[in-house]
Amino acid sequence: MTQRLDYTAIAPAGIKALGSVYGYIVQSGLPRLLVNLVYLRASQINGCAYCIDMHSRDLIKEGLAVEKLVLVHALAWAETVTRVADTAVPDADFQAASAVFSEKELADLTIAIGLMNAYNRLAIGFRVPPKAALSEQQDQIVANMRSPTPTTDQEIQS
Repeated sequence: MTQRLDYTAIAPAGIKALGSVYGYIVQSGLPRLLVNLVYLRASQINGCAYCIDMHSRDLIKEGLAVEKLVLVHALAWAETVTRVADTAVPDADFQAASAVFSEKELADLTIAIGLMNAYNRLAIGFRVPPKAALSEQQDQIVANMRSPTPTTDQEIQS
């Protein structure tokens, strides 16, 4: 990849202003680890290989367990593969995932993503209600059975 232009040299005042916003975030009180995870995730969504690399390295230096960093990359890969019609799975996303997973792991992860997408499409396509919704419906039925609504005959007898 060839850099198109050096925006830091062309617009130094703009870059300085962004640096001031960065300084504000640093002193804002937000946990540094949280901020760097947000930076990494935003970079993944935007497909910025440069920033994904930088923030992954920063997080490791800050002591983020590699397992957690792998989780973030797995979620990003799941998103880009799931949204394939919108993303076309960019090379930057593939390169970022390939940097963390072996070829076999990446293939298996992609199969798992495809499997869940198939199940999602079945459940959504056929409007399968969530168990929580069924449970609420069952609770309502039981509640109605415990305190039945008076029928017309009962009202007449009253």
